[in-house]
Amino acid sequence: MKKRLLIIMAGIFVVALSVFIYVATKASPTVKKSVSSASAQTLPEKAQPSQQAAPTEQEEAPTVEIPTDKQQLIGVKTALAEVRPLQKTIRTVGLVQYDERRLSTVNTKFEGWIEKLHVDYTGRYVRKGEPLAEIYSPELLATQQELINLLKWDKENKSVKSGTVASMLANDSRALIEGARQRLRLSDISEEQINRIEQTGKPMRTLTIYSPVSGYVVQKMAFQGMRVMPGEKLFDMADLSVVWILSDVFEYEMPLIKTGDKAIISLSYFPGREFTSAVDYVYPTISGDTRSAKVRFTLPNPGNKLKPQMYTNVEVKLNLGSKLLIPDDAVLDAGKRQVVYVDKGEGNFEPREVTIGIRADGMVEVTGGLKAGERVASSANFLIDSEAKLKGIVK
Repeated sequence: MKKRLLIIMAGIFVVALSVFIYVATKASPTVKKSVSSASAQTLPEKAQPSQQAAPTEQEEAPTVEIPTDKQQLIGVKTALAEVRPLQKTIRTVGLVQYDERRLSTVNTKFEGWIEKLHVDYTGRYVRKGEPLAEIYSPELLATQQELINLLKWDKENKSVKSGTVASMLANDSRALIEGARQRLRLSDISEEQINRIEQTGKPMRTLTIYSPVSGYVVQKMAFQGMRVMPGEKLFDMADLSVVWILSDVFEYEMPLIKTGDKAIISLSYFPGREFTSAVDYVYPTISGDTRSAKVRFTLPNPGNKLKPQMYTNVEVKLNLGSKLLIPDDAVLDAGKRQVVYVDKGEGNFEPREVTIGIRADGMVEVTGGLKAGERVASSANFLIDSEAKLKGIVK
């Protein structure tokens, strides 16, 4: 019985000793730390360790390694990112149109009938002052007769001997005569015709309508014997010495176009010949169907060789200033972001996200993410991108 009790007490003593050793080993670092902390407080100021943490080195960007022999095998080429002038050429199609400022309409301000038609077909060239048609008008005939009667009355008034009466009659007759002349002028009767009426003393049965401008008859509504009403259009005239070229420019190119930009215009009608012009006007509206706006060029037309409705080829050359440029093929478009692979040397290529601007003539403007003087992969970069994705460098 006593032997069994001794064995139990010995076991309890072993367990208690084990627990004491375990607690002592766990508590000793804390004590060391507190002691060292206390001793640090008692050390002189110069002997205390520096509280400033050492700066950590900046982590290098991940790169994909393509050995030189492998670069030659897959055809890797690099290009330098450099600042240089950027030029863009906008190519479009133009249509020759009438210069709207040189269009004229011929009509009458009185009722009548066309008794003789001098210009009897569309497309005829007419000079300014050339007769177009002769019109009989009872209204103008009555006004002519009134003018003739007033002139006769004025002559009779001059035989009156009384000075006061003669002066009153002369003033009245001059006012009436001038009123009749003015009515004829307002009906577009020329001074030459009015003078002829006054000199002959006989009314003219028909009065001639003359062309107000030199140009081509582009539309003719007048026919022999037709009745004419006031304001009714008889002829449309167009001066083709100057024409317009109207071209369509797409919506995304509109911010680049401005008045004064030079353009080269060519036609299949003139093989090998080019005309130089400038943007005369940019129309303020955009077509909802084609998402394009009209741009106008004004072009002299010697010999009337440029005919309305002819098609032309238009090239507008734009100088966009100095930009940071790289080849367009160097940019991999991933939808929401654009990536280039920068050559870091020794076969290492760093994927870098960039922001781009204007694209023109195989070059693209870089507005962020790249500096001048860096080299980028300009060909086979999609193979470098595939290798980077396989190695988990890019996602």
